[in-house]
Amino acid sequence: MPGKSGRSLQSRRSPVLGNPDDIVDDYLPHNGNLGYRVSRYDLVLQYKVSANRLAGVATITATTNVHLSRLQLDLATAMTVSRVTVNGERLRYTHRRGKLAVTLSAPVPPGGALRIVVRYAGNPCPIRSQWGEVGWEELTAGSLCANQPNGAPSWFPCDDHPISKASYRIAVTTDSPFYVVANGVRTEKVTKATQTTWVFEQTEPMTTYLASIQIGRYESVSLATKPVPVELVAPRSLRTAARERFAPQVEMLTVFTELFGPYPFPRYTAVVTEDPLEIPLEAQGFSTFGANHCDSTSDAERLVAHELAHQWFGNSVTLSRWSDIWLHEGFACYAEWLWSERSGGQRADDWARHYYAKLAAMKPQRVLVDPGPDQLFDDWVYKRGALTLHALRLRIGDDSFFALLRHWTDKYRYSSVSTEDFTAQAAEHSSVSLADLWQSWLHTAALPPFPLAGATGTRLY
Repeated sequence: MPGKSGRSLQSRRSPVLGNPDDIVDDYLPHNGNLGYRVSRYDLVLQYKVSANRLAGVATITATTNVHLSRLQLDLATAMTVSRVTVNGERLRYTHRRGKLAVTLSAPVPPGGALRIVVRYAGNPCPIRSQWGEVGWEELTAGSLCANQPNGAPSWFPCDDHPISKASYRIAVTTDSPFYVVANGVRTEKVTKATQTTWVFEQTEPMTTYLASIQIGRYESVSLATKPVPVELVAPRSLRTAARERFAPQVEMLTVFTELFGPYPFPRYTAVVTEDPLEIPLEAQGFSTFGANHCDSTSDAERLVAHELAHQWFGNSVTLSRWSDIWLHEGFACYAEWLWSERSGGQRADDWARHYYAKLAAMKPQRVLVDPGPDQLFDDWVYKRGALTLHALRLRIGDDSFFALLRHWTDKYRYSSVSTEDFTAQAAEHSSVSLADLWQSWLHTAALPPFPLAGATGTRLY
């Protein structure tokens, strides 16, 4: 189906044609930019916690894919830009309605290199969206970033769409009592007087909504060193409770590595803030939870499994368009059921029947592959996505199903994907046609009958 720019949805998976004003994704028509492809962000940030004051220099390395005379970046207007250079030349710019637009002094041909340097400062705050407030948020003592889906421009200039993946260097200088967590591996920590600079290298490609910084009065505890280092970062007052509540993630990592393939990043960290959080926050290489998730009455174990699974499904293998959100949330939700199954709790089949009954009591909504922006993070998408995977598992059997998941995470490691990619790969792992399954679960709004086992070898523990 043609988009507003006249190009098909499939072609927009790799938006290399068109002018900078074309729409990258109909769900977020004001985010993302065409005409170039970013390969690297180098962010040098200074943050004053008490004043919530951020000053930054962003150096963006990109390559043009059209004859480019004008480029745009996404940046919230709460940030004030003081200087922009492209390839060493200082240029005029405009900064309105969340777009930083720069006119080049001479057009750059396709394949040309861009080195964009933006100097900016301001008091970062969340971006208001139809999904609530997203982006940079102050805490009682510190701050966090909750970017999904369009909050990254609240704190750095970027090409804000999940198809735009790049490597990152993030250097944060802040008051010395505070501990900083950011994406990737910490390569440097230098204290001078009352300020400490923390430097992180994120080598594996990362999309903008997964870029994150967490700042607080934290301490770090190692939970495991294999198969990768697992770390807990929490306030001293919560360290004991957090360690008890988050200890299962070490075994989760072992189980998910068996089921989904090798963990895709060098380390994994759980951050627990001093403040309560309504929901956990995912970022590449770490997840953030609130103090309330340390409560023994919370369902933290389910949420820990969900956020950990996103490292495979969402962070390494990332959707190309937001309408395919089930490729993230359905998979992470099903991982909750798998962990329950493998850790002695309810079987995945029991959870599937439980949530099927809940969905059956609802009015039919839009099809799973196009839930609409308003339902982007609706629980219906999460649970129907998980039920779709359960139906597939019952159809093709455990051996083929888990081989498919491992093949999926391996083939598309650090890449952007679509539902069509998944259904095509599933066909390689099935001896029977899956067309009716996809039609019923992905492309029909009405809930199909509960799936029955159609293959031998399905082990519902």
